[in-house]
Amino acid sequence: QVRLVESGGGLVEAGGSLRLSCAASGHTTSTYNMAWFRQAPGKEREFVVVASLLNNDWTTYADSAKGRFTLSRDKAKSTVYLQMNSLRPEDTAVYYCAGGEKYSILARQYDAWGQGTQVTVSS
Repeated sequence: QVRLVESGGGLVEAGGSLRLSCAASGHTTSTYNMAWFRQAPGKEREFVVVASLLNNDWTTYADSAKGRFTLSRDKAKSTVYLQMNSLRPEDTAVYYCAGGEKYSILARQYDAWGQGTQVTVSS
């Protein structure tokens, strides 16, 4: 089993920044891709970004994240980071890290999930 642990959420004012971390442990042999999703109250889980751990050129961002969010990898630590800048109130959500074999923007393609970390952006 793969265990994913997120950290770095919190409360920030609009225009501010946060950096989320997701550390993978356990049986990570087949965790070729890691992604971030988010879920706001009353809304469906939404794709944010996916990155291949095998190819550094493979990173796909949701339109809402492009130009503001940046994912980085530390393969030695089995950790990915999500740097979020220019945060907006509509970015408020629980952010989940996911891992899986497929490179996908679909939540159902991932079989390993973290517990989530709350991000709140005040206006």
